[in-house]
Amino acid sequence: HVQLVESGGGSVQAGGSLRLSCATSEYSFGSYCMAWFRQSPGKEREAVSFIAGDGATWTADSVKGRFTISKDNAKNTLYLQMNSLKPGDSAMYYCAVRFVSRCAIASTSYQSGQGTQVTVS
Repeated sequence: HVQLVESGGGSVQAGGSLRLSCATSEYSFGSYCMAWFRQSPGKEREAVSFIAGDGATWTADSVKGRFTISKDNAKNTLYLQMNSLKPGDSAMYYCAVRFVSRCAIASTSYQSGQGTQVTVS
């Protein structure tokens, strides 16, 4: 069982920035697909951004140009830099790992952390 520990969430005003971090205990971190999902009350969990084992990335249209996913394999840490935040970005953000190199949209194929709350007002 892999530990995924998110941090960096908080409350910010619209237009502000946050950087989310996800520390993992998985020694093969660099080989797997890592992702960020988010979920607001009453809504389904949605994919925000992925980074595959080969480094290829995908970002949802709703955040493209504002959010950037990255990872530090040496630190086994995943990041999500969020700029120009909007109230619609308010959600619980989850770090997730898929134990293959390729990524997928469906959140059910991932193991997720406990989440970190982002609130934009």
